[in-house]
Amino acid sequence: LGIHALLIVTVTLSPVTATAWSENKIIGEDEYPPLWDLAPENLLDFPVKGNKIVINAWNYQERLGLYKSLLNSSAKYFSAFGPQNIGNILWGLPLQHGWQFHTGRLADPSGMTSCGYEDGDLLCQSVRSWWSCMNYYLAVIPFLGAVEAGLFGQLPFEVEILPPEEQKDDFCYSVADCWSRMPKLMDDWKTFFEVNNKAVSSATFSSFKLDDALGLMWKAHVTSIAYALPKFQDRLKYLSYPEADFGEAWSNAVDFIGATHFSTDLLTVNNFQAFLPPRMLVEGDVLPSISGFSPQQNKVLVSLRALHEANDLTGGLLLKLWQKAMSTKAGRKIGRKLIESLTSS
Repeated sequence: LGIHALLIVTVTLSPVTATAWSENKIIGEDEYPPLWDLAPENLLDFPVKGNKIVINAWNYQERLGLYKSLLNSSAKYFSAFGPQNIGNILWGLPLQHGWQFHTGRLADPSGMTSCGYEDGDLLCQSVRSWWSCMNYYLAVIPFLGAVEAGLFGQLPFEVEILPPEEQKDDFCYSVADCWSRMPKLMDDWKTFFEVNNKAVSSATFSSFKLDDALGLMWKAHVTSIAYALPKFQDRLKYLSYPEADFGEAWSNAVDFIGATHFSTDLLTVNNFQAFLPPRMLVEGDVLPSISGFSPQQNKVLVSLRALHEANDLTGGLLLKLWQKAMSTKAGRKIGRKLIESLTSS
């Protein structure tokens, strides 16, 4: 069951590699996260108060600005992999965040405030939202790791992240604060940016390998999720059972996807996200026939749940076996060939 589910998930979510993107494709607004054009372009577009760049990461547009500054400043790493920065593997982060915003997953699920709703503050991200809290560790931590790695050069001001109104101890707010509280996470993200910068700075540029960059990025990504997952278990109580179940299954699937060094460029992630739930799951949503979901979206949810259950039943052995199979470049190549043969059959 587990291996079968794993193959279904991998096949269903796998991009069509031969047609993932071409230099002739025109990139439209739909490919970008909601409100991308309105997000701050770089760090000095954020407010400066008391010699500090102050960022409200609980505002969707400002958190999106963290991603935009990362994409803009890291574009030099990925110029060889597509025009308009579409080959940048950091696109997966803001695109996932945009999907969360678009589907209402960043709003207050407890109903106690109007945070994130149209009749309140639509751009507000709730500290009660499991998705918003998990995403903090895939937004603020990578960003501060990049600051420490020198991605933005010598900044004239320190960077400070504003705390939420409650549950403040669950987060960190500056480079020094995050280093003292979660050094492993910061080190993984700092290493990703430092290694890429070193490769790009080499005389021939030949030392930059996309597979290596993806490996470092996914290592940091899954470490962030592993750290945040137990911390925010209490936020799941605000969600419906189907939505909470999906959230946990999605977190588990990221480990499997990351092991393949899944490409997270702009167009690949857009193709991939078409199979994710277009809204939050509610009580009464029953797989495999959730009303309003496409057959592929239902299939993905069934497969994610089966994969999660199989990994739990084996005590995590399924994931370890998969990671071992994907631990070499040759292994990953065989895995991709298998996926391609399954999708074409």
